[in-house]
Amino acid sequence: MKEEQKPRLKEVNQKLATLFTSFGHHLLDEENQFIEIQQADLDGLPADIIEGARAAAEERGSKAYHILNTRSAVEPFLTSSKRRDLREKVWKKFVQRGDNKDQNDNNAIVAEILQLRAERAKLLGYETHAHWRLEDTMAKTPENAMALMESVWKAATARVKEEVANMQEIATAEGQGVIIEPWDYRYYAEKVRIAQFDLDMDLVKPYFQLDRLREAMFWCAERLFGINFSRVDLPVYHADVKVWEVKDGGKHVGLWYFDPYARKGKKSGAWMSEYRSQERLDSTVSPIVSNNANFIAPGNESDPILISFDDGVTLFHEFGHALHGLLSNVTYGSLSGTKVFTDYVEFPSQLLENWLTVPEVLLKFAVNQQGEPIPMELVQKIQKTMTFNKGFETVEYLASALVDMKLHLAASNTCDIHPSTFEATILKELNMPKEIVMRHRTTQFSHLWDSERQYAACYWSYLWADSIVADAWEAFTVDGKGPFDEEVAAKLKKFVFQAGNTIHPEDGYKAFRGRAPGTEALMRKRGFATA
Repeated sequence: MKEEQKPRLKEVNQKLATLFTSFGHHLLDEENQFIEIQQADLDGLPADIIEGARAAAEERGSKAYHILNTRSAVEPFLTSSKRRDLREKVWKKFVQRGDNKDQNDNNAIVAEILQLRAERAKLLGYETHAHWRLEDTMAKTPENAMALMESVWKAATARVKEEVANMQEIATAEGQGVIIEPWDYRYYAEKVRIAQFDLDMDLVKPYFQLDRLREAMFWCAERLFGINFSRVDLPVYHADVKVWEVKDGGKHVGLWYFDPYARKGKKSGAWMSEYRSQERLDSTVSPIVSNNANFIAPGNESDPILISFDDGVTLFHEFGHALHGLLSNVTYGSLSGTKVFTDYVEFPSQLLENWLTVPEVLLKFAVNQQGEPIPMELVQKIQKTMTFNKGFETVEYLASALVDMKLHLAASNTCDIHPSTFEATILKELNMPKEIVMRHRTTQFSHLWDSERQYAACYWSYLWADSIVADAWEAFTVDGKGPFDEEVAAKLKKFVFQAGNTIHPEDGYKAFRGRAPGTEALMRKRGFATA
C-alpha cells in the first residue's frame, strides 16, 4: 500500500465501524418486536413454548402471549403450532427482518458496507474482499470455496425434493388442501419423522434437561481431554451467570462462564466469547471464556429447563469453541485458541456435536424429572434419524453461504447493488427450492454485517469444517476404538485443541489424522448420493 493511501484506509475502517453498529441496532430493534397471540391460538404448542410466550408478554405488561421475533422463539413455534395462518404470519415477520423499507431497513447499510470492503480490498492490493479474506484459509481462493459449495448443492437440493414429496404426501392425506410452503417445512418434517422413524422429538425433550446436558459436556471433556470443571463464586455481570474453574491434573487451566437465559436487550442466538486469551510470553496467562444462550429462565429456580434436541446440539457446538479457547497451549496470545484460519475455527466445535448422540452419553445424562434415563429404544431411534432432514439443513445454510460469497465478489465490479434484489436474483439462478429460504437473509445476516468478524465472504467455512469433521469423527468410530478412544483423543488435544494457530491447519490435521481430509465422509454423514 502506498503511504498516501493510508489516510483513506483509516477513513474506510472508521466508517465501517459506524455502519456495523447501525446494522446491529436495527436488527436488535427488529428482534425486540413480537406477534401477540391469545389462549385460543396455542393449539399444538408444548408447555415450555407456551410458558416462554407468556413470560415474554408479561415482561411487556401484557396478559396475552408474545412470540418474539427471534430464532429461538420462532423455530419452535413453526415446528409445533397447528395454526397454519399463524405459522405464516410469524414466519413472514421473521424472514423480513431488516427488509421492510422502514427505519430498520438494512439494505442501504449493507450496500455501503459492501462498497467500502471492496474499496479497502483494492487499497490493500486484492481483487475483492473475498480474495483478501481467503488468502489465509485452507481453501486459499474463492474459486476453491465455490467449488466445494457447488459440489454439495446439487445433492442437497435433490434431497430436498424427496423431503418435500414425503411431507406433501402427509399434507395431502390430511385433506386440507395444503401445498407445502416455507412456513410448513418444520411442522410437516416432524410429521414425517414420526411416520418414518416413529420418533416424536417431543418425547425426547423431557430427557433433555439443561443442567444435565451441561454436566454431560463436562464429562465428555474429562473423558477426552483430562480436564474437570468445578463451580467457583466470582463476581459476574448478571445474576444469571455462573462460573466454573477448569483444571487439568489439578493445575489451573482457565475459567468458564455460562450465561444461559434470554433477557431484554441481550442479542439472540448462542455464541462463545473469549474475555482473555491464553499465552505465556512474559508470564502465564490463563484463558477466560463464556458460552451464551437464550433459553427461557424457569419461573421457579428449582424447575428444570427442558431444551430441544437441536438446542442440545448447539450447546455442545458452542462448548467446542470454549474448549478450543480453554485448552490452548501456546506462547503468543495472538495465536491462541480460536485465532485460527476461518475455515478451521468451526472444526473443533462442529466435531464436539457428535458426542451428544453417543449412546453412553445419552443413557448417563439424558434423564427425566423422575430420574429415569432415556429409553435405549429412543436412543436407537435418534441414531437412525441422523441423516433426516439434511436436505433442508444443508440448503438453507448453503444458500446463505453462496449469496455471501457472490455479494462480496460482485461488489468490486459494481457500485449499484441492492442487497435484497441481488439475493433474489442469485437464488433464482441457483434454482433455490421454493419451500426453503436462506437461513440468514442478507438484511439480517449479522455474521456478515454487524462487526469485522471473520465470516464475511467466509460463511462457507462451516461446510468446509464439516467436511473435516466428518472425516475426523470416522477416526474415532471407524478407524479407532470408539468415541472415547484415548490415542485418537490425545492426538486431537495436542494437534487441534492445544495448537492454536502455531501450525498450519493442514499440517495439524495430518498430524492428528495421518492424512488430509476429503469430502467422501461428509457425503456419507449427510446421507447424500455420491457420483
